[in-house]
Amino acid sequence: MTDWDEVFRRVPRSLFAPPVVWADLGPGPWTRVDRDADPGRWDEVVALDRPLIVQFEDGRAEGEGLATSSLSMPTMVAEFLRLLDPLPHDRVLEIGTGSGWTAALLSSLPGVHVTSVEVDPDMAAQAAGRLKTAGFAPRLVVGDGSEGWRQGAPYDRVHATCAVSSVPRAWVEQTRPGGVIVAPYAPGFGFGTVLRLDVLPDGTAVGRFHGSADYMLLRAQRPAGGRPRAWVDAGGDVTVSETRLDPRSIRYAPVAADLVIAARVPGVVSRFYEDAEPTGEATLWILDAQGPGGAWASVDYVPGDEAYRLEQAGDLWDRVEDAYVQWLKWGSPDITRFGLTVTPDAHTVWLDTPATPV
Repeated sequence: MTDWDEVFRRVPRSLFAPPVVWADLGPGPWTRVDRDADPGRWDEVVALDRPLIVQFEDGRAEGEGLATSSLSMPTMVAEFLRLLDPLPHDRVLEIGTGSGWTAALLSSLPGVHVTSVEVDPDMAAQAAGRLKTAGFAPRLVVGDGSEGWRQGAPYDRVHATCAVSSVPRAWVEQTRPGGVIVAPYAPGFGFGTVLRLDVLPDGTAVGRFHGSADYMLLRAQRPAGGRPRAWVDAGGDVTVSETRLDPRSIRYAPVAADLVIAARVPGVVSRFYEDAEPTGEATLWILDAQGPGGAWASVDYVPGDEAYRLEQAGDLWDRVEDAYVQWLKWGSPDITRFGLTVTPDAHTVWLDTPATPV
């Protein structure tokens, strides 16, 4: 069994952090940390167990807009690598080279052969330089990670450093029977999850979820413009009513509830806006990001109210509420009781066993 603590000591994150990083260090915008301006502060921040943003808007902006590449927090990286559990001499396909850190961690293992695919040529070039300086030589490929890299298949392990809303078929096809795929899974609603799949001889992949994971989406699966369709550009027949369900119950529910809602209401996404104290007021917006002119709903929370104002076009809130209540009826099962089966035709979320689809 790999001693991952020792691996992380041998391959510190600082070797792969660029001179300027952005970190979430408290209320307000991302904090810019510049090694040249303040090396001590840079060392301190890079050593934190927090994600560090290294790119915005695919390199077109600095410190603002959509964050598009990061150095993940070390504890999350360790969780994924422990689930991946590569054996000596395994062939590992990594999706998302990023800064090069996880490619280096994997390359440091005895006999492990790493192929790492990065969609951004500039990021790939920078990672190649850092890897060479650190003494590692994985095979680096510039390309669309959703297609894997067929020339190096079959792989024993596939490790994604970016989230997917659906597992690309190429990853399953390029993994040998008995091989493992580990990735952040983010079907759209709420937070994403940690997913580990085993590939079967018939080309099916089946496995379980292991916790929450908030990662950037694979670029090929990212919504146009980096975000769902504009909030809210649809008209439609809007109804105004009330709901007794506190919208905060859904916003702050465990990730298992998010997974059930995403499975039972495909395409639904959400945003939650909370006013500063002392008002405590908040609004939960939900949107069908798939349908043209899609359904939407908003629920306003006001402290002390017995019911909450609901506006919706279509029945989206009713369906989300039903899915959340179903999770409650099942006894609020933890995320580890859920799994996923991936076939050429479908992704099926299940509870406890594949025989009980959600």
